Amino acid sequence: MTLSEILTPSIQKAVQTVFDTTIEKVEFQATRKEFEGDITMVIFPLLKVIKGNPLEIGTKIGDYLVENIKEVARYNVVSGFLNIVISDDYYLDFFNKIKDDSQFGFVSPNPNDKAVMVEYSSPNTNKPLHLGHVRNNLLGYSVAEIIKASGKKVYKTQIINDRGIHICKSMLAWKKFGNGATPETTGLKGDKLVGNYYVAFDKEYKEQIASLIAAGKTEDEAKKQSPIILEAQEMLQKWEAGDAEVMALWKMMNQWVYDGFEITYKNMGVNFDKYYYESNTYLLGKDVVQIGLEKGVFEKDPDGSVWIDLTEDGLDRKIVLRSDGTAVYMTQDIGTAIQRVKDFSDVGGMVYTVGNEQDYHFKVLFLILKKLGFDWAKNLYHLSYGMVDLPSGKMKSREGTVVDADDLMLEMNQTAQKIAEELGKLEGYSDAEKAKLYKTIGMGALKYYILKVDPKKRILFNPEESVDFAGNTGPFIQYTYARIQSIIRKSNFDFSAKAKIISLHEKEKELIKQLEIFPEVIQNAAQNHSPALVANYTYDLVKEYNSFYQAVPILGTNNQEEKTFRVQLSHKVANTIKSAFGLMGIDVPERM
Repeated sequence: MTLSEILTPSIQKAVQTVFDTTIEKVEFQATRKEFEGDITMVIFPLLKVIKGNPLEIGTKIGDYLVENIKEVARYNVVSGFLNIVISDDYYLDFFNKIKDDSQFGFVSPNPNDKAVMVEYSSPNTNKPLHLGHVRNNLLGYSVAEIIKASGKKVYKTQIINDRGIHICKSMLAWKKFGNGATPETTGLKGDKLVGNYYVAFDKEYKEQIASLIAAGKTEDEAKKQSPIILEAQEMLQKWEAGDAEVMALWKMMNQWVYDGFEITYKNMGVNFDKYYYESNTYLLGKDVVQIGLEKGVFEKDPDGSVWIDLTEDGLDRKIVLRSDGTAVYMTQDIGTAIQRVKDFSDVGGMVYTVGNEQDYHFKVLFLILKKLGFDWAKNLYHLSYGMVDLPSGKMKSREGTVVDADDLMLEMNQTAQKIAEELGKLEGYSDAEKAKLYKTIGMGALKYYILKVDPKKRILFNPEESVDFAGNTGPFIQYTYARIQSIIRKSNFDFSAKAKIISLHEKEKELIKQLEIFPEVIQNAAQNHSPALVANYTYDLVKEYNSFYQAVPILGTNNQEEKTFRVQLSHKVANTIKSAFGLMGIDVPERM
């Protein structure tokens, strides 16, 4: 139980006993730094039901709590605020309950609860993953882990966009310019190889447009009449007709890309339970449209196209089936959502990790699914996130100016190596240990820098700044974890037994108070789909620990009970850092 949960019934009883009235809710807040106290009750709301001045009301409640509640040591009243000081015994009891709990803060899933499916990544098979995908993957993976830690069963999924004109562009360019090149013959990852041909298509397309314009065509005519775009459109038609040669080329090049993606995902430290492919799902939803027509959810226009009118809901009319009977993206997404619940019957909600440019799409999708009568549709959430910018400017895939995810991760490792070597703290490390450490620091820096920002905010990503060993960064937190491991290695005694401590140093108490809120942080982060809450909690915990480390001797105290307790406290802080970082997919080094 949290402190507010312990105190609420006692304060309600105090109000009943002293003032002969009942209150349903007690409002708490953190005690301001300039006043003594561990938690503050706000008195002003009571003035609606109790006559008197706030000082007198607060004093009477405070007296009652000190006399009747063992957790309350003393109090002070400032204006309309009752600052409550909690006894050291409460914090010591709490610490002794959690010190050996390796799952502290985590809730085991209830087998009767509905599961949550989290979708992320969802790339196209015509190019490698880029910086935007990095934020998407890190967010989706972390949110899935946080929801899992909050007590839900979670399935991680993605839908791969493996069909369409953009895929045919890279296929056609490979046929024209590839000379049979493969990942093996070029030494390139398959996704990079295919991405090069997507860029090559665009280059040729632009050259053809320029030639047609020079020959007297308008720009619009040139774009439509370019021979290479006409060939790509023809290839798409052949794909949709199941042409054997086109299908074989499509399967071969897509497999190159999938193999490349798997390497990137492994290096990034993310995984999936289920893959969906647009080539399998693009026809899903057409049958649902017919059901929706019969229910009156959809309406058919004279040209045969099918729409839904959402104007009364503050949106607009949205097409779900073209007049020629072909599906649109919305139709596919409707069908895919329904298919996922068929595949995983325990799914009761979904989280879609998709950039904020799709905000409107998901408002429409969720509303359509609700109108179709699916109970789980009320538990759909769009994890909308802002773009990632670099100091060098905006990225464009078809022009080849995208920041490749693999290149970015390599750069992070190299930046970590450069800074670690400058700090000169790697004596006694083998080359393999150094390489592992550089990756741990580099990836920790990248992930933390991205995840510490609220998902809705746009990010300007600066690799050098992210690997700083001071401030609100991954390496700063990792360094504190490594420092604690060093303390534990130096402690040449068994610190597992309960320490016989009577009173707490102020810094010890503050540290335990910070540990106490970890379970609540996980629940809030899950509810808000925000790894930033976990990231910034971890930074606050580390700042609190470093303040404790500077003020209180740990191994230097002559009192063995104090020494035992402080090593235990350090150990618990380290484990909590590790748990919190694990929720973000970040590793921690034992030495640094």
